[in-house]
Amino acid sequence: MRLSRRAILAGATSALVSPGFADPPQTSILPRARIPARDAISRMVASRAFSGEVGVFVTDLQTGEELEDINGAMAQPPASVTKAVTALYALETLGVEHQFRTRIFAEGEITNSILEGNLILAGGGDPNLVTDQLAELAQKLKESGLREVRGDFLVWDNALTNLDEIDDSQLDYLGYNPTVTGLNLNFNRVHFGWKLEGDEYVTTMDARSETYRPAVTTSRISVVDRALPVFTYRDAGHVDHWTVAGSALNDEGSRWLPVRHPGLYAGEVFATFARSHGIVLKPPREALQAPVGAALAGFESAPLREMMRGMLRFSTNITAEAAGLAATAARGGTSRGLRTSALGMARWADRRAGGIAPIFVDHSGLGDQSRLSPRDMVRFLGAADVMQTLRPILRNVRPVGEDQKIIDDPEVSVKAKTGTLNFVSALAGYMRTKSGRNLAFAIFSSDLEARAAGKLQGDENPPGARRWTRQARGLQQEIVRHLAFRLA
Repeated sequence: MRLSRRAILAGATSALVSPGFADPPQTSILPRARIPARDAISRMVASRAFSGEVGVFVTDLQTGEELEDINGAMAQPPASVTKAVTALYALETLGVEHQFRTRIFAEGEITNSILEGNLILAGGGDPNLVTDQLAELAQKLKESGLREVRGDFLVWDNALTNLDEIDDSQLDYLGYNPTVTGLNLNFNRVHFGWKLEGDEYVTTMDARSETYRPAVTTSRISVVDRALPVFTYRDAGHVDHWTVAGSALNDEGSRWLPVRHPGLYAGEVFATFARSHGIVLKPPREALQAPVGAALAGFESAPLREMMRGMLRFSTNITAEAAGLAATAARGGTSRGLRTSALGMARWADRRAGGIAPIFVDHSGLGDQSRLSPRDMVRFLGAADVMQTLRPILRNVRPVGEDQKIIDDPEVSVKAKTGTLNFVSALAGYMRTKSGRNLAFAIFSSDLEARAAGKLQGDENPPGARRWTRQARGLQQEIVRHLAFRLA
C-alpha cells in the first residue's frame, strides 16, 4: 500500500476535484431511435486521450428524440450517480418530510429526579447526526428533570442493518467507506490529529464539530516506526485500535478515520455532555433489544428532501446507504442486508422506469460491481414525475469554457450528479440549453482493467488515476458545452 504525505494530510475523498464542475405535467418518455450522425460529440469521444470505454446518451425530454447514442447500452459502474436513484427511491418510499429520530429512553421509574434503571441512547438511523446535536440532546435530558442514573447506560443501534463497511474491497482507513448502523455520529468518522513535540508525536482522537472537541477513547492510535503500511487497524474488543507509520507524518496535521463501533462512539460523546450537566453515566454498553415506552428527550433530523439535497451536493456515502436501507426496510417490513437492499432498489428502478436493467450492490455507488448503462440512466431520468422531484435537488453544474473559466449564462441550466472512482467517471442529469431544449443526458467512462490493477496495488491513488479522471472530466466538459451552447 502506497500513500503520499499529501494524501495523508488532505485525507481521502470519494471524488477528485476538477475545474470542469465548480461549485456545486411530465409523462414517461421512451426515446424514438434514430441513426446516430457522425457529429461533434462522436468526434470528441473518438479523439479522447484516456483509456477504457465511453458511453453517451442524450434525449430531448419534450419530443422524446434521441439526440446522441454512443455505446449507450453498455453497462458501466455508475459510481455516485447511483445516489440520484437512491434519492428518488427514499423520497418516494419514506416521504419528503420523513425525519430520522434519535431519542433517550429510561428503563424503570424516575423518583425525585433519580432513575433506578437504565438509560438508553437509541438511534433511528440518522446518517447526519453530529456532535453539536448530541450536545443539544444532553441539554434536553437535563431539562427533563433527570439528575442521576443508577443503572447502566446503553446504546441501541439496530434500527438499520449494521454494516461493518460499505465496500469490503476498499482500504480500511478510508473515511468515505464507514460503518453504517442505526446510531451514527459525524458520518462515523473520528478526527485524528498529530503534532511532533521533540522526538515524539502527540496524538489526539476526538469527535470535533464546529463548537466542541470531545476526546474519545473508543478509537485509539499509536505512531510506529515503519515505512509501510501507512495505517493498520485492529478491533480490540469494542475499541478501534489504529497504528500509523511515523515516516508518513509531517510535523503537524490531521485527517479523519472511520469509526467501526459508532454506537459506542456516540454513547461516549453523549456521556461527556451529560456529565457537563451533572448527570454521570457509566461507560456505554450495547443494548440488544429496542427500548420501549415514552422518550425523555429526542432530536429529529432535517426533512428527508433536504437531507437528499445535501447528499447529492456533497456525495456523502453514509447518507445514501442509510436512506436506501431505511427505504427497503419500509417496503419489506424488516431491515435487510446491503446487497439485498440494493437488489430491491434495482427492481424498483426497473419498474419505475418501465423496464431497465440496473445492477446495484449498494446505494451510494462506492462498490464497483454495480452496473448501469447511460441509456437506462436517461430512461430513469425521463420516467413519469421523476424530473419534478430530482431536478430541484440535484447539484448545479456550471459549464466551463476551453479557457477553464466558468460560463455564466442565465439561459443555460445544468442540474446533474457526478460520480468518481479510480478510473471511473460519470455525469448524468438534466439540461436546459441555450436554444431552449430540455434534455436528459448521461456520460459514463471507465477503464476497469486499470481500476482492478490499481486495487491490487493497495494504493489509495494509484498511478495514472488522477490524470485519467481529469481527462474523463475534460471530455464531459466538452460534451456539456456542446449540448448547452451549440445544439440547435
